[in-house]
Amino acid sequence: MISIIIPVFNEEKNIGKVITYLLENTNPKNCKEILVVDGGSTDQTISIAKEYESVTILQCGKGRAKQLNHGASYATGKVLYFLHCDSIPPKGFDGLILDSIYDGKLSGCFKMKFESNHLLLKISEWFTQFNLQYFRGGDQSLFIEKELFDSLGGFNTNFIVYEDNEFIHRLYKQASFHVIQKPIVTSSRRYQENGFWKLQFHFMMIHLLYHIKVYNHQEIYKYYKKNIK
Repeated sequence: MISIIIPVFNEEKNIGKVITYLLENTNPKNCKEILVVDGGSTDQTISIAKEYESVTILQCGKGRAKQLNHGASYATGKVLYFLHCDSIPPKGFDGLILDSIYDGKLSGCFKMKFESNHLLLKISEWFTQFNLQYFRGGDQSLFIEKELFDSLGGFNTNFIVYEDNEFIHRLYKQASFHVIQKPIVTSSRRYQENGFWKLQFHFMMIHLLYHIKVYNHQEIYKYYKKNIK
């Protein structure tokens, strides 16, 4: 069964929407629990999440890697599904994940679709259908067998940002990875806030500087803080 883990920090606009969707679109035989891991929200995120009695709320220090690991440590399902609060997986996602697991594909994600029809994002989302680590990111969500996750040591908490990419980089070296060819719909809010072309440029620079080993976790965070809202 699947444990769904959602890290949150001041997500009052999205948390109700994603929990409602998950409760309405999961088979109880497939999904064991929904864990919302809060990093110290100061808005109504937790108050809204508490309205859903079947959801477990966990508290953790701020930092998405810490929150994801904390959720995984409490999870009782054999499959972990890490989901961002502003991403909506396709209908039947739980069955698709378990089908992949039963087929021996112990980790993977969905291809991505943005809410926006901006040309740049249409091009970006097109690339996510390919099973190459350079086209991966947390917004595509991540499913992984819990035993495999534990064997990899979880997310690297040194990474304040880019933690999902760093983990997937290690994951690709150790296990089979599968891209399910159904789209997860994710928000384009960061592109709208930062500018579409500007944000894409900075994301590409972070990818490049990490993969050619010019930047470590501290330098990535400094670059991110300087250039991205």
